[in-house]
Amino acid sequence: MYPRPHFATASARLLSNAAQASAARPLRKYTASAPPTTPLSTPPSTTVAPLWVPLIAKGYRIVAGVVLIRDPQIIRDPTPFERAYFAYQEKLARAAALPFPVGFYFKKGSVAERRWKEEEAARNQAMRSPLSIQDAVREAAELAQTDEERVQQQETKIEYADRITEADRVGDMKSLDRALQRSLYLVVKKPREQHAWQFPQGGVGTGELLHQAARRELLEECGPDMDVWFVGRTPIGHYKYIFPDDYVAKDPKAKGARVFFMKAHIFAGQVRPDNDEVVDYAWVTKQELKEYVSPDYYKAVKDMLSEL
Repeated sequence: MYPRPHFATASARLLSNAAQASAARPLRKYTASAPPTTPLSTPPSTTVAPLWVPLIAKGYRIVAGVVLIRDPQIIRDPTPFERAYFAYQEKLARAAALPFPVGFYFKKGSVAERRWKEEEAARNQAMRSPLSIQDAVREAAELAQTDEERVQQQETKIEYADRITEADRVGDMKSLDRALQRSLYLVVKKPREQHAWQFPQGGVGTGELLHQAARRELLEECGPDMDVWFVGRTPIGHYKYIFPDDYVAKDPKAKGARVFFMKAHIFAGQVRPDNDEVVDYAWVTKQELKEYVSPDYYKAVKDMLSEL
């Protein structure tokens, strides 16, 4: 190993030689373009896009269907039994409640104290009547209102939307604004006489997955104007039927079809039928579906649908 003075001298000599070599090399001030290349002559492509081939398994054509749901938009009305149960629970809770410290929360002689005493009297009366406590308090508050309070309440009254919409009144089956308390399901009409109404469905191609085929068929038949979410990649139900004899005679490869239904939800948009595969549509409840499809079809799909 060199001593430190010799090492410094050797380093200086190397740097000097590198600087002289760099100065002798001509500088390239501009970027040179690559020389033009002659494209290789390639023969024209003779490959043809593969045709869509239906998937057939064990003599049945595999079909993907879509159960498209519009969820309830409002809470449904309680049944008479539910009303009676809630009223009974209110009275039990009141009977077991501790006394309310009125003087701690309300100023003596104030309007708030007067209103609370009136509502308390109505609640005590409801304990001995078939009315629920909430209904009794509401009736007592309406009777105890002064003219000034009624005018003030009308000025600040909140307008609630009607639970029965215009689509319900006119019977518009294509509107998503109908039957707000219920789940609605999309059914489409095919251009044929028998078994025209059904859920959107179509054949699955070879190498295609069920959820892919379901999404493709929904887009082709009902248009792109819907914001749709598919719940998963597993079907929620299955339906099998046999083709007519004349259809089997034309194509003996499949004797029937197996329909696997995929569940999906619509968040926005509306159906735009293509008027080719689908000529009409409707948004129906589970009970209304009976009026559109055949009894065998309804029996196969009814357990997949919600009662609400």
